[in-house]
Amino acid sequence: MKTNKNEFKNIAITVARLADAKKAEGVAIYDMAGRSELADYVVVVTVDNPTQLDAVDDEISINLKKEGFYAIYRDGMKSKNWKVLDYGGIIVHIFEKQAREFYSFDKVYAGYSAIKWEEKTAAQTQQRGSKTARQQDSAAVTVARKPVQKKATAASAKSKKTAAKKAPAKKAAAKKAAKKAPARKAAPKKTAKKKVSKKKR
Repeated sequence: MKTNKNEFKNIAITVARLADAKKAEGVAIYDMAGRSELADYVVVVTVDNPTQLDAVDDEISINLKKEGFYAIYRDGMKSKNWKVLDYGGIIVHIFEKQAREFYSFDKVYAGYSAIKWEEKTAAQTQQRGSKTARQQDSAAVTVARKPVQKKATAASAKSKKTAAKKAPAKKAAAKKAAKKAPARKAAPKKTAKKKVSKKKR
C-alpha cells in the first residue's frame, strides 16, 4: 500500500514526538514541498551523547515498527555522532550537538517551511483560554468606560452653556426690577397732593 504525503506528515510528527520523549533537543520537521525526490519530509534531531543517540534511534525504530513502518535504509549504525533513518517519504537525521553545528545542517533547509509538531498540554490550553478571557474582559471594561466618560463630558458642557445663558438673563431681570421700584414709591406722593387741594376748596 502506497503512503501519501499527508500520512508521511503524520509519521514525521510522530517521529519528532518520540525523539522529544527521549529528551532530544532542537527537534525540527522540514517540508520538502516536492523539491526533493528523496523524501517529502526531513526530521532533524539533536542528542548530547552516543548513549542518547542509540536511545532515540531505538525509540523511533521500535514504535514505527509497531505501526507497520520499517526503515528502507539506515546509515551510521557504528557512528557515535550521526545516524540516518530513511522511511521512504521521511528521512530522519539524529545528530550529536557538535556534529550538527559543524555541518551547519539547518542552513541546508533554511528555505523550507517548518512543521509544528509539539502537543499542547491541557494546562497550556487552559492558560491560553484564561489569558484570552482576561483580555476580552479588560477590552469590554475599556469599551464600557469610554462612552460614560464622553457622556459625562457632554453633560458638563451642556450645564456650563445653560449656566452661561442664565447668568445674563438674571442680571437683566434684576435691572428691570430696580427701575420699577422707584416708580411704585412715587405714586403715593401724587395722591397725597391731590387730597390737600380738595380740602382748600
